Order: sequence, then C-alpha cells, then structure tokens
Amino acid sequence: MLSQTLRALERDGLVERCVVASIPVKVSYAITPLGAELIDALQAMIDWAERRMGDVAQAQRAFDRRVAFVD
Repeated sequence: MLSQTLRALERDGLVERCVVASIPVKVSYAITPLGAELIDALQAMIDWAERRMGDVAQAQRAFDRRVAFVD
C-alpha cells in the first residue's frame, strides 16, 4: 500500500523518487517544490484541526448520545 501511495504522489509531481544502483537497491524520496507548496497550502487546515480536535470529539460524543436515545 505504501508503494502505491508513493507511486501516486510521484505521478502527481509531489515527490521525486531516486533509485541508487547498489546491493541491495536503495530508493529514496524527496518532496518536490510542488509538494512543498501543497504542504504550505494545507498548513492552516492542519493547524485548525489540531486546535479544534477536542471540540470535534465533544461534538461526536454529544451526537452519539442523542442518536443512542433515538435508535
């Protein structure tokens, strides 16, 4: 699954794959400028999610309590 994900990220131009001809073969990945730009764009969403994780969990618990009484 990891190799499929890395291949998709490479295809999208977000990571670059480098193969070193050695025994055993070594493969490394590096983020591309396009990938770095995506991280920058997503950082505000990541920060929000980290700040509000407790509020989301509280809302889920409240929902689950309400639904438990309905079912």
